[in-house]
Amino acid sequence: VVLSGLALALALALALPSVALENGLARTPPMGWMTWERFRCNVDCQADPRNCISEQLLFEMADRLAEDGWRELGYEYLNIDDCWSAKQRDAAGQLVPDPKRFPSGIKALADYVHARGLKLGIYGDLGIFTCGGYPGTMLENVKQDAQTFAAWGVDMLKLDGCYSSAEEQAKGYPEMARALNATGRPIVYSCSWPAYQGGLPPQVNYTILAEICNLWRNYDDIQDSWDSVLSIVDWFFTNQDVLQPAAGPGHWNDPDMLIIGNFGLSFEQSRSQMALWTVMAAPLLMSTDLRTISPSAKEILQNRLMIQINQDPLGIQGRRIVKEKSQIEVFLRPLSQAASALVFFSRRTDMPFRYTTSLAKLNFPEDAVYEVQDVYVGKIVGALRTADNFSVVINPSGVVMWYLRPIALPLQPWHVARQQTPGEGFHPALL
Repeated sequence: VVLSGLALALALALALPSVALENGLARTPPMGWMTWERFRCNVDCQADPRNCISEQLLFEMADRLAEDGWRELGYEYLNIDDCWSAKQRDAAGQLVPDPKRFPSGIKALADYVHARGLKLGIYGDLGIFTCGGYPGTMLENVKQDAQTFAAWGVDMLKLDGCYSSAEEQAKGYPEMARALNATGRPIVYSCSWPAYQGGLPPQVNYTILAEICNLWRNYDDIQDSWDSVLSIVDWFFTNQDVLQPAAGPGHWNDPDMLIIGNFGLSFEQSRSQMALWTVMAAPLLMSTDLRTISPSAKEILQNRLMIQINQDPLGIQGRRIVKEKSQIEVFLRPLSQAASALVFFSRRTDMPFRYTTSLAKLNFPEDAVYEVQDVYVGKIVGALRTADNFSVVINPSGVVMWYLRPIALPLQPWHVARQQTPGEGFHPALL
Protein backbone atom coordinates (compact mmCIF):
# COMPACT_ATOMS: atom_id res chain seq x y z
CA VAL A 1 0.00 0.00 0.00
CA VAL A 2 2.81 2.38 0.89
CA LEU A 3 4.58 1.63 -2.37
CA SER A 4 1.49 2.20 -4.49
CA GLY A 5 0.83 5.44 -2.57
CA LEU A 6 4.39 6.61 -3.30
CA ALA A 7 4.02 5.64 -6.93
CA LEU A 8 0.78 7.61 -7.14
CA ALA A 9 2.36 10.65 -5.46
CA LEU A 10 5.29 10.48 -7.86
CA ALA A 11 2.97 10.21 -10.85
CA LEU A 12 0.99 13.21 -9.63
CA ALA A 13 4.17 15.21 -9.05
CA LEU A 14 5.35 14.47 -12.58
CA ALA A 15 1.98 15.46 -14.00
CA LEU A 16 1.76 18.73 -12.07
CA PRO A 17 1.49 21.60 -14.54
CA SER A 18 2.86 24.07 -12.00
CA VAL A 19 6.36 22.75 -12.67
CA ALA A 20 5.88 23.22 -16.38
CA LEU A 21 5.95 26.78 -17.61
CA GLU A 22 7.25 29.63 -15.49
CA ASN A 23 9.11 31.49 -18.19
CA GLY A 24 7.70 35.00 -17.66
CA LEU A 25 7.27 35.37 -21.44
CA ALA A 26 4.46 36.60 -23.71
CA ARG A 27 3.05 39.02 -21.14
CA THR A 28 1.26 40.58 -24.11
CA PRO A 29 0.18 38.66 -27.25
CA PRO A 30 3.24 37.80 -29.38
CA MET A 31 3.61 39.75 -32.62
CA GLY A 32 5.57 38.87 -35.72
CA TRP A 33 5.56 36.99 -38.97
CA MET A 34 5.12 33.32 -39.92
CA THR A 35 5.75 31.36 -43.14
CA TRP A 36 2.78 29.01 -43.21
CA GLU A 37 -0.37 30.61 -44.62
CA ARG A 38 1.37 32.46 -47.45
CA PHE A 39 4.25 30.10 -48.30
CA ARG A 40 2.97 26.73 -46.99
CA CYS A 41 5.26 23.78 -47.70
CA ASN A 42 6.78 25.11 -50.92
CA VAL A 43 10.15 23.34 -51.00
CA ASP A 44 10.80 23.56 -54.75
CA CYS A 45 13.63 26.06 -54.72
CA GLN A 46 14.62 25.18 -58.26
CA ALA A 47 11.31 26.16 -59.82
CA ASP A 48 10.43 28.89 -57.31
CA PRO A 49 13.58 30.14 -55.54
CA ARG A 50 11.93 33.37 -54.39
CA ASN A 51 9.02 31.75 -52.52
CA CYS A 52 10.31 28.40 -51.27
CA ILE A 53 10.89 27.67 -47.58
CA SER A 54 14.59 28.56 -47.35
CA GLU A 55 17.06 30.66 -45.42
CA GLN A 56 16.94 33.18 -48.28
CA LEU A 57 13.20 33.76 -47.74
CA LEU A 58 13.79 34.16 -44.00
CA PHE A 59 16.75 36.52 -44.45
CA GLU A 60 14.64 38.70 -46.73
CA MET A 61 11.67 38.76 -44.35
CA ALA A 62 14.00 39.60 -41.44
CA ASP A 63 15.28 42.58 -43.43
CA ARG A 64 11.74 43.74 -44.14
CA LEU A 65 10.71 43.43 -40.47
CA ALA A 66 13.78 45.39 -39.41
CA GLU A 67 13.77 48.07 -42.12
CA ASP A 68 10.10 48.75 -42.92
CA GLY A 69 8.85 49.87 -39.52
CA TRP A 70 7.48 46.51 -38.30
CA ARG A 71 9.99 45.83 -35.52
CA GLU A 72 9.44 49.21 -33.83
CA LEU A 73 5.72 48.48 -33.63
CA GLY A 74 6.30 45.14 -31.87
CA TYR A 75 6.41 42.66 -34.78
CA GLU A 76 9.52 40.94 -33.48
CA TYR A 77 9.15 37.18 -34.06
CA LEU A 78 10.21 35.68 -37.38
CA ASN A 79 8.65 32.21 -37.33
CA ILE A 80 9.52 29.26 -39.55
CA ASP A 81 6.62 26.82 -39.83
CA ASP A 82 6.68 23.25 -41.22
CA CYS A 83 9.00 21.83 -43.92
CA TRP A 84 12.30 23.39 -42.83
CA SER A 85 14.10 20.20 -41.84
CA ALA A 86 15.84 17.40 -43.67
CA LYS A 87 13.74 14.28 -44.21
CA GLN A 88 15.83 12.34 -41.66
CA ARG A 89 17.44 13.03 -38.31
CA ASP A 90 21.26 12.84 -38.27
CA ALA A 91 23.36 9.96 -36.92
CA ALA A 92 23.10 11.37 -33.38
CA GLY A 93 19.32 11.51 -33.66
CA GLN A 94 19.22 15.30 -33.95
CA LEU A 95 16.88 17.34 -36.11
CA VAL A 96 18.81 19.06 -38.89
CA PRO A 97 17.71 21.69 -41.42
CA ASP A 98 17.49 20.78 -45.09
CA PRO A 99 21.11 21.26 -46.28
CA LYS A 100 20.14 22.69 -49.69
CA ARG A 101 17.54 25.15 -48.47
CA PHE A 102 19.27 26.11 -45.20
CA PRO A 103 22.97 25.69 -46.04
CA SER A 104 24.10 28.11 -43.28
CA GLY A 105 22.13 26.26 -40.59
CA ILE A 106 19.52 27.49 -38.13
CA LYS A 107 22.08 28.94 -35.69
CA ALA A 108 23.35 31.30 -38.42
CA LEU A 109 19.77 32.28 -39.25
CA ALA A 110 19.08 32.98 -35.56
CA ASP A 111 22.24 35.12 -35.37
CA TYR A 112 21.13 37.08 -38.46
CA VAL A 113 17.66 37.62 -36.96
CA HIS A 114 19.04 38.62 -33.53
CA ALA A 115 21.47 41.08 -35.11
CA ARG A 116 18.43 42.93 -36.47
CA GLY A 117 16.73 43.16 -33.07
CA LEU A 118 14.31 40.34 -33.90
CA LYS A 119 13.58 36.87 -32.50
CA LEU A 120 13.42 33.50 -34.25
CA GLY A 121 10.58 31.01 -33.99
CA ILE A 122 10.68 27.41 -35.22
CA TYR A 123 8.20 24.57 -35.74
CA GLY A 124 8.06 21.05 -34.40
CA ASP A 125 5.42 18.35 -34.20
CA LEU A 126 4.65 16.03 -31.32
CA GLY A 127 4.34 12.85 -33.35
CA ILE A 128 6.06 10.47 -35.75
CA PHE A 129 5.97 13.07 -38.54
CA THR A 130 5.17 16.74 -38.90
CA CYS A 131 1.96 17.55 -40.77
CA GLY A 132 4.10 17.99 -43.91
CA GLY A 133 5.78 14.59 -43.51
CA TYR A 134 9.10 15.70 -41.96
CA PRO A 135 10.61 14.12 -38.81
CA GLY A 136 8.41 14.65 -35.77
CA THR A 137 9.27 14.82 -32.09
CA MET A 138 8.42 11.50 -30.43
CA LEU A 139 8.26 11.38 -26.64
CA GLU A 140 11.82 10.05 -26.48
CA ASN A 141 13.03 13.05 -28.56
CA VAL A 142 11.45 15.81 -26.48
CA LYS A 143 14.44 16.64 -24.29
CA GLN A 144 16.96 16.39 -27.13
CA ASP A 145 14.89 18.60 -29.46
CA ALA A 146 14.39 21.25 -26.76
CA GLN A 147 18.16 21.33 -26.22
CA THR A 148 18.76 21.54 -29.99
CA PHE A 149 16.40 24.50 -30.36
CA ALA A 150 17.98 26.27 -27.39
CA ALA A 151 21.50 25.67 -28.75
CA TRP A 152 20.45 27.18 -32.08
CA GLY A 153 19.21 30.34 -30.34
CA VAL A 154 15.50 29.80 -30.99
CA ASP A 155 13.10 32.15 -29.16
CA MET A 156 9.72 30.51 -29.87
CA LEU A 157 8.56 26.97 -30.55
CA LYS A 158 5.28 26.05 -32.20
CA LEU A 159 4.59 22.39 -31.43
CA ASP A 160 1.97 20.85 -33.72
CA GLY A 161 0.09 17.61 -33.13
CA CYS A 162 -0.14 15.63 -36.37
CA TYR A 163 0.46 11.87 -36.15
CA SER A 164 0.11 11.61 -32.37
CA SER A 165 -2.51 10.15 -30.04
CA ALA A 166 -4.42 11.95 -27.29
CA GLU A 167 -2.33 10.03 -24.73
CA GLU A 168 0.95 11.07 -26.35
CA GLN A 169 -0.23 14.68 -26.44
CA ALA A 170 -1.25 14.59 -22.77
CA LYS A 171 2.27 13.45 -21.88
CA GLY A 172 4.26 15.27 -24.54
CA TYR A 173 2.98 18.83 -24.34
CA PRO A 174 3.71 19.26 -20.59
CA GLU A 175 6.98 17.35 -21.06
CA MET A 176 8.15 19.81 -23.72
CA ALA A 177 7.28 22.76 -21.44
CA ARG A 178 9.53 21.26 -18.75
CA ALA A 179 12.26 20.49 -21.29
CA LEU A 180 12.23 24.05 -22.68
CA ASN A 181 12.43 25.47 -19.16
CA ALA A 182 15.31 23.15 -18.34
CA THR A 183 17.41 24.56 -21.20
CA GLY A 184 17.62 27.89 -19.38
CA ARG A 185 16.85 29.74 -22.62
CA PRO A 186 13.65 31.85 -22.71
CA ILE A 187 11.54 30.18 -25.42
CA VAL A 188 7.90 31.13 -25.96
CA TYR A 189 5.86 27.93 -26.20
CA SER A 190 2.98 27.70 -28.67
CA CYS A 191 0.89 24.53 -28.43
CA SER A 192 -1.54 23.08 -30.94
CA TRP A 193 -2.83 20.66 -28.30
CA PRO A 194 -6.43 21.93 -27.89
CA ALA A 195 -7.00 22.09 -31.66
CA TYR A 196 -6.45 18.32 -31.84
CA GLN A 197 -8.89 17.69 -28.96
CA GLY A 198 -11.83 19.69 -30.32
CA GLY A 199 -10.93 22.90 -28.50
CA LEU A 200 -13.54 22.58 -25.72
CA PRO A 201 -14.03 20.97 -22.30
CA PRO A 202 -14.11 18.28 -21.09
CA GLN A 203 -11.44 17.18 -23.61
CA VAL A 204 -9.53 20.46 -23.07
CA ASN A 205 -8.71 21.73 -19.58
CA TYR A 206 -7.91 25.41 -20.07
CA THR A 207 -6.73 25.87 -16.48
CA ILE A 208 -3.99 23.29 -16.98
CA LEU A 209 -3.26 24.50 -20.50
CA ALA A 210 -2.64 28.06 -19.27
CA GLU A 211 0.02 26.70 -16.91
CA ILE A 212 1.78 24.72 -19.65
CA CYS A 213 1.72 26.92 -22.78
CA ASN A 214 2.15 30.62 -23.61
CA LEU A 215 -0.30 30.41 -26.49
CA TRP A 216 -2.27 27.68 -28.14
CA ARG A 217 -4.18 26.94 -31.32
CA ASN A 218 -7.78 26.13 -30.40
CA TYR A 219 -9.37 25.62 -33.78
CA ASP A 220 -8.87 25.05 -37.53
CA ASP A 221 -6.05 26.45 -39.66
CA ILE A 222 -6.89 29.75 -41.29
CA GLN A 223 -7.14 29.75 -45.09
CA ASP A 224 -6.88 32.72 -47.44
CA SER A 225 -10.61 33.44 -47.53
CA TRP A 226 -13.29 35.49 -45.81
CA ASP A 227 -15.28 32.29 -45.16
CA SER A 228 -12.34 30.96 -43.17
CA VAL A 229 -12.04 34.17 -41.12
CA LEU A 230 -15.80 34.10 -40.39
CA SER A 231 -15.71 30.42 -39.35
CA ILE A 232 -12.94 31.21 -36.83
CA VAL A 233 -14.78 34.30 -35.52
CA ASP A 234 -18.01 32.29 -35.18
CA TRP A 235 -16.32 29.48 -33.26
CA PHE A 236 -14.41 31.79 -30.91
CA PHE A 237 -17.34 33.99 -29.98
CA THR A 238 -19.89 31.17 -29.82
CA ASN A 239 -17.58 29.59 -27.22
CA GLN A 240 -16.46 32.82 -25.56
CA ASP A 241 -17.71 31.81 -22.10
CA VAL A 242 -15.14 29.00 -22.08
CA LEU A 243 -12.33 30.71 -24.00
CA GLN A 244 -12.36 34.26 -22.69
CA PRO A 245 -11.40 33.46 -19.06
CA ALA A 246 -8.52 31.23 -20.26
CA ALA A 247 -6.59 34.13 -21.81
CA GLY A 248 -4.34 36.58 -20.02
CA PRO A 249 -0.73 37.74 -19.67
CA GLY A 250 1.52 34.78 -20.50
CA HIS A 251 -1.23 32.54 -21.93
CA TRP A 252 -3.29 33.37 -25.02
CA ASN A 253 -5.92 31.85 -27.29
CA ASP A 254 -4.55 31.83 -30.84
CA PRO A 255 -7.12 32.10 -33.66
CA ASP A 256 -4.24 31.71 -36.16
CA MET A 257 -2.41 34.03 -38.55
CA LEU A 258 -3.34 37.38 -40.03
CA ILE A 259 -3.92 36.92 -43.77
CA ILE A 260 -4.10 40.66 -44.51
CA GLY A 261 -2.04 41.48 -47.60
CA ASN A 262 -2.71 38.19 -49.42
CA PHE A 263 -5.39 37.37 -52.00
CA GLY A 264 -8.59 36.38 -50.21
CA LEU A 265 -9.73 39.45 -48.28
CA SER A 266 -11.14 42.75 -49.50
CA PHE A 267 -10.02 46.03 -47.90
CA GLU A 268 -13.04 46.04 -45.56
CA GLN A 269 -12.54 42.38 -44.62
CA SER A 270 -8.87 43.02 -43.92
CA ARG A 271 -9.79 45.82 -41.53
CA SER A 272 -12.32 43.50 -39.90
CA GLN A 273 -9.81 40.71 -39.32
CA MET A 274 -7.35 43.13 -37.70
CA ALA A 275 -10.02 44.63 -35.43
CA LEU A 276 -11.52 41.30 -34.39
CA TRP A 277 -8.12 39.71 -33.68
CA THR A 278 -7.23 42.79 -31.60
CA VAL A 279 -10.45 42.63 -29.58
CA MET A 280 -9.73 38.90 -29.00
CA ALA A 281 -6.28 39.75 -27.55
CA ALA A 282 -4.93 37.42 -30.24
CA PRO A 283 -1.29 37.02 -31.21
CA LEU A 284 -0.63 39.17 -34.28
CA LEU A 285 1.37 36.83 -36.51
CA MET A 286 1.28 38.02 -40.11
CA SER A 287 1.64 35.56 -42.97
CA THR A 288 2.07 37.62 -46.11
CA ASP A 289 4.86 38.66 -48.46
CA LEU A 290 6.38 41.70 -46.78
CA ARG A 291 8.50 42.33 -49.90
CA THR A 292 5.45 43.13 -52.03
CA ILE A 293 2.76 44.12 -49.50
CA SER A 294 0.38 46.88 -50.64
CA PRO A 295 0.38 50.26 -48.88
CA SER A 296 -3.24 49.75 -47.77
CA ALA A 297 -2.54 46.34 -46.17
CA LYS A 298 0.59 47.74 -44.53
CA GLU A 299 -1.39 50.66 -43.13
CA ILE A 300 -3.92 48.30 -41.52
CA LEU A 301 -1.20 46.10 -39.98
CA GLN A 302 0.84 49.09 -38.78
CA ASN A 303 -2.01 50.99 -37.12
CA ARG A 304 -0.41 52.21 -33.90
CA LEU A 305 -3.57 52.63 -31.86
CA MET A 306 -4.77 49.16 -32.92
CA ILE A 307 -1.47 47.63 -31.78
CA GLN A 308 -1.61 49.57 -28.50
CA ILE A 309 -5.07 48.09 -27.86
CA ASN A 310 -3.94 44.58 -28.83
CA GLN A 311 -0.95 44.87 -26.49
CA ASP A 312 -2.89 46.29 -23.54
CA PRO A 313 -1.11 45.17 -20.34
CA LEU A 314 -4.31 43.95 -18.63
CA GLY A 315 -4.53 41.25 -21.29
CA ILE A 316 -8.30 40.75 -21.05
CA GLN A 317 -9.82 39.03 -24.06
CA GLY A 318 -12.88 40.83 -25.43
CA ARG A 319 -16.35 39.44 -25.95
CA ARG A 320 -19.27 39.77 -28.31
CA ILE A 321 -21.92 41.68 -26.36
CA VAL A 322 -24.59 42.33 -29.02
CA LYS A 323 -25.86 40.27 -31.96
CA GLU A 324 -28.59 42.11 -33.88
CA LYS A 325 -31.15 40.75 -36.34
CA SER A 326 -29.83 43.41 -38.71
CA GLN A 327 -26.55 41.36 -38.86
CA ILE A 328 -24.65 43.95 -36.86
CA GLU A 329 -22.53 42.66 -33.98
CA VAL A 330 -20.82 44.61 -31.22
CA PHE A 331 -17.66 43.46 -29.43
CA LEU A 332 -16.09 44.98 -26.34
CA ARG A 333 -12.64 44.64 -24.84
CA PRO A 334 -11.90 46.24 -21.45
CA LEU A 335 -8.50 47.97 -21.32
CA SER A 336 -6.24 49.41 -18.66
CA GLN A 337 -6.99 52.83 -17.11
CA ALA A 338 -10.75 52.21 -17.43
CA ALA A 339 -10.56 52.51 -21.23
CA SER A 340 -12.38 50.23 -23.67
CA ALA A 341 -12.29 49.15 -27.29
CA LEU A 342 -15.60 48.74 -29.13
CA VAL A 343 -15.92 47.04 -32.52
CA PHE A 344 -19.10 47.42 -34.58
CA PHE A 345 -19.04 44.68 -37.21
CA SER A 346 -21.37 44.21 -40.18
CA ARG A 347 -22.05 40.78 -41.66
CA ARG A 348 -24.25 42.41 -44.27
CA THR A 349 -23.43 42.09 -47.96
CA ASP A 350 -25.72 44.78 -49.39
CA MET A 351 -24.74 48.35 -48.51
CA PRO A 352 -23.38 50.51 -45.68
CA PHE A 353 -25.64 50.28 -42.64
CA ARG A 354 -26.40 53.03 -40.12
CA TYR A 355 -26.43 51.49 -36.65
CA THR A 356 -27.79 53.51 -33.74
CA THR A 357 -27.29 52.69 -30.07
CA SER A 358 -25.93 54.21 -26.85
CA LEU A 359 -23.26 53.30 -24.34
CA ALA A 360 -26.08 52.80 -21.82
CA LYS A 361 -27.53 50.07 -24.04
CA LEU A 362 -24.06 48.48 -24.07
CA ASN A 363 -24.09 48.46 -20.24
CA PHE A 364 -21.51 51.16 -19.67
CA PRO A 365 -21.82 52.91 -16.28
CA GLU A 366 -24.36 55.68 -15.84
CA ASP A 367 -23.20 59.29 -15.78
CA ALA A 368 -19.84 58.56 -17.36
CA VAL A 369 -18.29 60.59 -20.19
CA TYR A 370 -15.82 59.21 -22.73
CA GLU A 371 -13.51 60.67 -25.29
CA VAL A 372 -14.06 58.57 -28.43
CA GLN A 373 -11.31 58.00 -30.98
CA ASP A 374 -11.90 56.21 -34.29
CA VAL A 375 -9.13 53.61 -34.48
CA TYR A 376 -8.90 53.51 -38.30
CA VAL A 377 -9.56 57.18 -39.06
CA GLY A 378 -7.38 58.21 -36.13
CA LYS A 379 -9.48 61.27 -35.28
CA ILE A 380 -11.15 62.05 -31.98
CA VAL A 381 -14.87 61.68 -32.68
CA GLY A 382 -15.77 63.73 -29.61
CA ALA A 383 -17.02 63.36 -26.05
CA LEU A 384 -19.86 60.93 -25.45
CA ARG A 385 -22.11 60.56 -22.40
CA THR A 386 -23.38 57.12 -21.52
CA ALA A 387 -26.98 58.15 -22.16
CA ASP A 388 -26.34 59.78 -25.56
CA ASN A 389 -27.59 57.99 -28.66
CA PHE A 390 -25.04 57.79 -31.47
CA SER A 391 -24.87 56.29 -34.94
CA VAL A 392 -22.06 54.59 -36.84
CA VAL A 393 -22.11 53.72 -40.54
CA ILE A 394 -20.57 50.29 -41.11
CA ASN A 395 -19.62 49.04 -44.58
CA PRO A 396 -20.58 45.50 -45.67
CA SER A 397 -18.24 42.93 -44.03
CA GLY A 398 -16.51 45.92 -42.45
CA VAL A 399 -16.01 47.41 -39.01
CA VAL A 400 -16.04 50.68 -37.16
CA MET A 401 -13.67 50.49 -34.20
CA TRP A 402 -13.60 52.93 -31.31
CA TYR A 403 -11.16 53.55 -28.49
CA LEU A 404 -12.99 55.01 -25.49
CA ARG A 405 -11.06 56.85 -22.80
CA PRO A 406 -12.97 58.01 -19.71
CA ILE A 407 -13.06 61.76 -19.14
CA ALA A 408 -15.46 61.54 -16.21
CA LEU A 409 -16.42 58.37 -14.39
CA PRO A 410 -19.08 57.80 -11.73
CA LEU A 411 -17.83 57.52 -8.15
CA GLN A 412 -18.09 53.73 -8.13
CA PRO A 413 -15.08 52.21 -9.92
CA TRP A 414 -16.37 49.91 -12.63
CA HIS A 415 -13.26 48.07 -13.77
CA VAL A 416 -13.33 46.10 -10.55
CA ALA A 417 -13.46 42.42 -11.44
CA ARG A 418 -11.13 41.12 -14.09
CA GLN A 419 -13.84 39.04 -15.68
CA GLN A 420 -17.15 37.51 -14.86
CA THR A 421 -17.95 33.91 -14.24
CA PRO A 422 -18.46 32.24 -17.63
CA GLY A 423 -22.09 31.93 -18.54
CA GLU A 424 -23.29 35.01 -16.72
CA GLY A 425 -24.77 37.81 -18.77
CA PHE A 426 -21.89 40.02 -19.85
CA HIS A 427 -22.03 43.50 -18.34
CA PRO A 428 -19.03 45.59 -19.35
CA ALA A 429 -20.01 48.01 -16.59
CA LEU A 430 -18.92 45.41 -14.05
CA LEU A 431 -15.48 44.96 -15.50
